[in-house]
Amino acid sequence: MSTKSYFEKLERQYGSLTFGGLLKAWREGEEMSQTAFAKRIGLSVQNLNDLEKGRRIPSPTRAARIAKKLGLPEAGMIELALRDSLNKEGFHYDVKLESA
Repeated sequence: MSTKSYFEKLERQYGSLTFGGLLKAWREGEEMSQTAFAKRIGLSVQNLNDLEKGRRIPSPTRAARIAKKLGLPEAGMIELALRDSLNKEGFHYDVKLESA
């Protein structure tokens, strides 16, 4: 499944996604504690909590690393992180990445 269809399907079904919201949904779907999930993706529990609550937004590099550890599309996770960053600054744009 392409990145575009994967994340667009999720947004059609559940509404607009955020990076943190997707992480939390993934973790809860796997029935994992924050401690276990943080360890799986290589973060501290506090950092995971901050991401899930939208208090922190990952860099594109961190978003790609987390995507890889979860087996999710890298470009889609980077798009979510960039969109969250823009929204936090008051810019409400859709972000679409294309490989060069």
